[in-house]
Amino acid sequence: MNERILLIEDDEAIVKIIRRTLAYEGYHVETALDGEAGLDSARDHHPDLVVLDWMLPGMDGLEVCQRLRAVEKIPILMLTAKDTIQDRVEGLDSGADDYMVKPFEIDEFLARIRALLRRTSQERSPVLAFVNLVMESAARKVYRNNQEVMLTAKEYDLLELFLRNPRQVLTREVIFDRVWGYDFGGESNVLDVYIRYLRQKLEFSGESRILHTVRGVGYVMRENP
Repeated sequence: MNERILLIEDDEAIVKIIRRTLAYEGYHVETALDGEAGLDSARDHHPDLVVLDWMLPGMDGLEVCQRLRAVEKIPILMLTAKDTIQDRVEGLDSGADDYMVKPFEIDEFLARIRALLRRTSQERSPVLAFVNLVMESAARKVYRNNQEVMLTAKEYDLLELFLRNPRQVLTREVIFDRVWGYDFGGESNVLDVYIRYLRQKLEFSGESRILHTVRGVGYVMRENP
């Protein structure tokens, strides 16, 4: 295990405990005591995961999270004493992938770390496949039944989202957020247009439909309607 974890936390007692725990589990740990130092460390060391405290001196964790998310796809686990539902929503909306309220159990903390790293590893897989559809991420090429499918950049991004989440119903809001980066609003038909384009290209020679509409919700990639 050689994963690099960056811990951005201003409480030195907590830093000592978490660093020792993570090192014992085999992780390589970098630490920073404030947001600016954390951003510098993330830029210089390219960690595999960031553990980020919300309440930091100067630049708080929310701003650090937003700045990290603007330039990196590093998974972020946010730590905080704030425990209301609104606080959780605000933390996740800032770009955090997961959220833990202090004090927390070390075993659960380590389990969350493993889950985030596992998910990230899966997302970095160079080849994605579903039925007879194959996507080669490194080359950005797509094949259906061994025939190349020519896609625009946005069509590719949309298809990749489905391939990374097969058999999961994706709401329109989630798709807009992941592919376009913001909410187009409920009245926009741009998503429907792109789904139609994808279907035409993926079903070019009588291939079965794998992108299905879930009325009133969104879309899903699956074998059957």
